[in-house]
Amino acid sequence: MLETVTHSLAPVIDAESRILLLGTMPSPKSRETGFYYGHPQNQFWNVLAAVFDTGTPQSIPEKLAFLHAHHIALWDVLHSCEIKGAEDSSIQNPVVHDIRSLLSKAPIRQIFTTGKKATALYTKYCFPDTQRESIYLPSTSAANRGRFPFTALVTEYSILRTYLTDVTP
Repeated sequence: MLETVTHSLAPVIDAESRILLLGTMPSPKSRETGFYYGHPQNQFWNVLAAVFDTGTPQSIPEKLAFLHAHHIALWDVLHSCEIKGAEDSSIQNPVVHDIRSLLSKAPIRQIFTTGKKATALYTKYCFPDTQRESIYLPSTSAANRGRFPFTALVTEYSILRTYLTDVTP
């Protein structure tokens, strides 16, 4: 059964952010925990820790500090939609966030979309407004583990460092 969901998490961004990671919509578990990628089986935080060779942040303050230290902005493409649980494939009636407005808050060098649905939604609805291409990164969701095991995700996400080479964390 589809549920109408409105995004409830603030974007993570500051004046030092250089890359923007966009997911689709926070999962029910992320909305429950009050922060992005909150499901314990989602590999997002472990993947980023491996990419940047650090410990995995656990608490929300640690995750915020990690993002700021590595100049990463984080948000989602959608402001609201109808969705079944966390199934991106079920999304209907999407309403996107004002990504262009967010981009005015920091010198973002590159936008990355995490997952095929986030990439498709960004390309269809946001690109015409931002005129900024996104780079697809595979989803870190547990549902994607068969196609992208942890080591493959770390390899794919290592591209993030390319856009941060002259920024000291």
